[in-house]
Amino acid sequence: MFHKILIANRGEIAVRVIKTCQRLGIPTVAVYSDADADSLAVEMADEAIHIGGSLPSESYLMMDRIIAACVATGADAVHPGFGFLSENAAFPKALAEKGIVFIGPNPHAIAAMGDKLESKKLAAEAGVNTVPGYRGEIEDADQAVTVASDIGFPVMIKASAGGGGKGMRIARSVDEVREGFQAARNEAKSSFGDDRILIEKFVEKPRHIEIQVLGDKHGHVVYLNERECSVQRRNQKVLEEAPSPFLDAKTRKAMGEQAVALSKAVDYDSAGTVEFIVDPDKNFYFLEMNTRLQVEHPVTELTHAIDLVEQMIRSAAGEPLAFQQRDIQIQGWAVEARLYAEDPYRGFLPSIGRLKRYVEPKEGPMGPGHLRIDSGVREGDEISMFYDPMIAKVIGQGATREAAIDALASALDRLHVDGLQANAPFLSAVLDEEDFRTGRIHTGYIEEHFPEGFNGTVPRENQLRYLVAASAFAQTVEAERAAQIEGRLIPARVTGERQWVVILNGQHFPVEVSLLPHGAEIWMPNLSSERVMLTTDWTPGQHLFEGKLGAEGFAVQIHNRTEGYSVRHRGYSATALVCTQKVAALHARLPEKEPVDTAKLVLSPMPGLIVAVNVAVGDEVKAGSPIVTVEAMKMENVLRAEVDGIVKTVACKAGDSVAADELLVEFE
Repeated sequence: MFHKILIANRGEIAVRVIKTCQRLGIPTVAVYSDADADSLAVEMADEAIHIGGSLPSESYLMMDRIIAACVATGADAVHPGFGFLSENAAFPKALAEKGIVFIGPNPHAIAAMGDKLESKKLAAEAGVNTVPGYRGEIEDADQAVTVASDIGFPVMIKASAGGGGKGMRIARSVDEVREGFQAARNEAKSSFGDDRILIEKFVEKPRHIEIQVLGDKHGHVVYLNERECSVQRRNQKVLEEAPSPFLDAKTRKAMGEQAVALSKAVDYDSAGTVEFIVDPDKNFYFLEMNTRLQVEHPVTELTHAIDLVEQMIRSAAGEPLAFQQRDIQIQGWAVEARLYAEDPYRGFLPSIGRLKRYVEPKEGPMGPGHLRIDSGVREGDEISMFYDPMIAKVIGQGATREAAIDALASALDRLHVDGLQANAPFLSAVLDEEDFRTGRIHTGYIEEHFPEGFNGTVPRENQLRYLVAASAFAQTVEAERAAQIEGRLIPARVTGERQWVVILNGQHFPVEVSLLPHGAEIWMPNLSSERVMLTTDWTPGQHLFEGKLGAEGFAVQIHNRTEGYSVRHRGYSATALVCTQKVAALHARLPEKEPVDTAKLVLSPMPGLIVAVNVAVGDEVKAGSPIVTVEAMKMENVLRAEVDGIVKTVACKAGDSVAADELLVEFE
């Protein structure tokens, strides 16, 4: 076994690897950039070495600095995590020259599978089903149009060296090919330093199902069944689960055997993932092989009781696999949600900033199942523009798929993120949808179910009860406390009983609250014919309201506003005003405030970097024309004109850093 392991990565995956090393008794070394100097991984590791600036190209992609850190600390092995250098075949070769072991597959396997063009050829030779497409490199947009037209629309344009949804575009027309080709090439160059592009047929309504494989240095390879990763946005996985609710035993076996055949063809000797797309008739096609640990590996670990990081370490140390294919069995179900720093109400744009408040629910029993959280942040940490916006991976586990989903949904209810926006409301909304609950999913699920973007969900009656009861109770407790303040000119009578009207997004709900030692008796005549007991230990200042309404347990996010509260339960958010009956009647007569017209303004939707400015003062533009391209977290966002007009002001230039809602262009 190794004496010391250096983790050539950051964030939650660095923390994840450190935890396994700590369990195995292996000291660890963290490397960090300027932006990560105070990170959780640096705090947890036994040693930490600074390797450069905040940009990946100045730090985590600098293999010479990482190798120097190994030499300086005496680390005899490196775990690359995922991303960065994890699939760069030159990295393990450079490590080997210094006598340092790479905890991952051999360079030949990385090189063979890391190039999407070459990997498809090898897959076909190994008898693996492949997607129809052009097997060569696409030189320019004109060739892209020709190739796409020959294959037939729709097509997938993707970076040859890509992964994680970067450098990928679906094109359904010649114009979309031209625009998508250049955007994919730019993202590929920025993310991977390799702008080669390939084009293949896009299978309509496919499911994205992948097989986890494990190999050792003695020629043994097994598959650990499958993960379904079909719920995606912009080709980035959002929810993953194991096993798939779609596969049958026959298809699972066929996919697993093909994954093993491909792995053996390249002498694979670590953890890896063979990804497939599966059509509605269960025909499956090889997509790519990721020669590294996957982001979604926890769902496999939880359904097999196997630590994949430990298996990678043992394989790299030369140990044979401790199990055979016949030993592999599925144990229950697990569903993972990727908690991102992004605003689902603004087109999922990155939300950069500091975690002023970050509280995770406790791992362990949760609802009908169990909870696991893999995170690399703490309260007070900053989510920067330099890296992926992931905050944490939240995983629900249960004996059944329903139990795992319910455990995950309950955990998301109890996650508290403040200081920036997070996608928890959207994740909760998807988990509550009937189509997701019944397993009717595909890679276009989000676009199909949220064609206009995410604007919250319509509240169910139980959600209205939770939010009304929580708001009324909070107001009653605060009013009773205020009545105890000495020196008031008009002391309020303390009765412990209050009558309110809760105005929830404009709807009026009469409520009667009678305080009790650990909660209250609540009557909501518009929502329930009977009085119900609210049991809670909530006190003013807490932003998570947990309790039981009758026999129903629930958790509500609640924040004080200048007037009333902001409240949320899963995908439904509301402003709650808690008023006396007289004040509620007056509120009903107030005129609605008209929204400000911003059609002639192009504002930055997020903090980021200006990549391109397509207009100048005096230009005449049409609605839909590209105006400015903003990049954040390696993703380009093209801002377009909402109306026809003439450019009056251009307030930015390429290379500028901009804040959210900053004025970029104004029309006359």
